Amino acid sequence: MDPLISRRALNRATLDRQLLLRRTGRSVIEVVEHLGGLQAQTPHTWYTGLWTRIEGFAAADAADLLASRALVRIALQRSTIHLVSARDCLAMRPLLQQVTERGTRTTFGKRLAGVDLDELEAVGRALLEERPMTFAELGRALTERWPGHDPHALGQGVRWLVPLVQVPPRGLWGRSGPVAHTSAESWLGFEQAPMTPAELVRRYLAAFGPASVQDVQTWSGLTRLAEVVEPLDLLRFRDESGRTLYDLPDAVRPDPDVPAPPRLMYDFDNLFLSHADRSRVISETGLAAFQGFMGTNVMPRVILVDGVTAGDWTITRVKGASTLGLHLWEPVKNLDAVEEEGRRLLAFLAPGDAHEISVSDGPSRS
Repeated sequence: MDPLISRRALNRATLDRQLLLRRTGRSVIEVVEHLGGLQAQTPHTWYTGLWTRIEGFAAADAADLLASRALVRIALQRSTIHLVSARDCLAMRPLLQQVTERGTRTTFGKRLAGVDLDELEAVGRALLEERPMTFAELGRALTERWPGHDPHALGQGVRWLVPLVQVPPRGLWGRSGPVAHTSAESWLGFEQAPMTPAELVRRYLAAFGPASVQDVQTWSGLTRLAEVVEPLDLLRFRDESGRTLYDLPDAVRPDPDVPAPPRLMYDFDNLFLSHADRSRVISETGLAAFQGFMGTNVMPRVILVDGVTAGDWTITRVKGASTLGLHLWEPVKNLDAVEEEGRRLLAFLAPGDAHEISVSDGPSRS
């Protein structure tokens, strides 16, 4: 029988691989690649995800890489926008293309009836490589070739068929810009061999393991991965529910009693989105609190205490003063440590403001 691994041991292993037990001295590129990318459909909140993990992180450390094209934002896992390195963008997108295809066919397939997809790909690519466009601009341009068709559907068809990166200044720290796209190939200007399914699984386990086949599928959006995972040279465990979990033979699995410092996580952090069973980091109280955010199109920015969900945080800025709200979902023993981490976060997010911290019971939304 496979050895049992406790929920707390899973928690500590995952936190260690997510660089949340201690901040790392690795470079931004190394961290982004180790994590398999950061979910980044919001233009700026993912910077906090890097600050949480990298010692001495400054926003310019990532913004400069985005401006220089060493980092890009592109639809990958789960067909959501992720921040990845240039080489991972080109390596991962062919493998994850089917995820975007599946979603696009389901939502827009009928509205694309009668459109030659090869021609749509060619025309859309040419338009976007001539100059970056928003989807609204692209859709209007495509209706000149396909009058009477839904411009939004046409634009989403190109998003499926052509790997599209969002171009700066969108995503640069402290700046704004249109959600404009061009092709990844033209933006980056080099070629990269596609990643294999086995390579993707190993990358996932290095950042999120030990994990089940269903966990890998939840993170990636791919299906039928059992046939990829099971032949690999991996260790096998069983969790407290009897599920089979896989892990890399040389991966570190820390002692379950190693301390886990408080961490203030950004919304859409993949720590909370990348397992079918999220109980390794989300408590029962936390799961109930998450329900209050459902349907609001808002994800909580979670407070981790002892490695599990303990609350959410908000920030309010008024006339040169920034207040960090700590909304506690359950009692917290080491509140002083949470507040200390909060003061560090305020210094990162609002360095020129006066800083205040407020503490309240219950989620910020219910």
